[in-house]
Amino acid sequence: MSLRILRKASQTQNAKQLSSSFSKFTRSFSQLSSQSKPPSFGIAFDIDGVVLRSEAPIGRSPQVLRRLYDHSGNLSIPYVFLTNGGGFTESKRALELSELLGVKISPLQVLQGHTPFKQLVNRFENELIVAVGKGEPAAVMSEYGFKNVLSIDDYASCFENIDPLAPYKKWTTKQVKEVAARDLVSSQRVQAAFIVSDSVDWSRDIQVLCDIFRTGGLPGREIGHQPPLYFAHDDLAYQAAFPTERFGMGAFRIALESIFNRIHPHALEYTTFGKPNPFVFKNAELVLKQLVSALHDNLQVANQANAGSYQFKTLYMIGDNPSVDINGARQAGHPWFSILTRTGVFKGKENHAEFPADLVVNTVEEAVDFVLRKECIS
Repeated sequence: MSLRILRKASQTQNAKQLSSSFSKFTRSFSQLSSQSKPPSFGIAFDIDGVVLRSEAPIGRSPQVLRRLYDHSGNLSIPYVFLTNGGGFTESKRALELSELLGVKISPLQVLQGHTPFKQLVNRFENELIVAVGKGEPAAVMSEYGFKNVLSIDDYASCFENIDPLAPYKKWTTKQVKEVAARDLVSSQRVQAAFIVSDSVDWSRDIQVLCDIFRTGGLPGREIGHQPPLYFAHDDLAYQAAFPTERFGMGAFRIALESIFNRIHPHALEYTTFGKPNPFVFKNAELVLKQLVSALHDNLQVANQANAGSYQFKTLYMIGDNPSVDINGARQAGHPWFSILTRTGVFKGKENHAEFPADLVVNTVEEAVDFVLRKECIS
């Protein structure tokens, strides 16, 4: 499926969702700093490898972010977190980030890899769908408006012996909830699968997903047409607490695709979201425009059409992954300016050869120093 077609079909719903989120934002940030002149720039921060490593702040990120607020703690410079990570609702992630970084962050400022899944609610609202990944993937999809969603943990529990290795997985500690109408679930076809965040159990998840896709949504039955598959992003690797990067959702996609294509006559079909897709950067720009209107008490600018009339001179993408953060900003074009840090996936002395950034710095602190200096803000 083309993301361009998907974006066009869901434009109206996306505008309504942004307007709703904006209204909640203006209520929660009722004391936003009001300036005489709107800022001509905004900032998008990646999270892992830029402001956090696992749950530990890096690059003096708490102190850095406080510079984007006034002396009363009110937001003065519009910024968002633009991450391919996820697994929790935007509201829960915003609360977690607020605690870790010591500043007040609104759910509207958290754009995760799976955030665009909201646009598919009209298509699958009442259909049975399966959500895969760490954290709370089913809760994420439910908050978006999907009414018949099961995590892959709960879905697999409806099929006896679907995972032949289950008895040997002594490390499994998560309690699977009791699924109502278990017999009904095991006889109802899955209409779509969403990879919301990184798979925790690759062997089980690949097995169950292959069962779903090759049978038209009903494991154990005859071969059927593959239901739609959506990935929140396609990152091959990311920076976690370990010194070198770890395999991400893109690696899981490669494994799933390779196995499925060996056992099925037709190649696996799927749609990926997340950075570096330019659509994600366009959506971030729209959210940043919503923040500008809040900063200046112009609450009438609360929809996609009106917000589009305001134009930024520069939007800064601060990331650590050349193939994702920098590549995405480059594809998005004006007004994006890419800044690459050395605190995550990228650790090179020189600029990245294939996806060179507009600027390379050591830390997020150096990045924000540059931005504020360039924008003549102390």
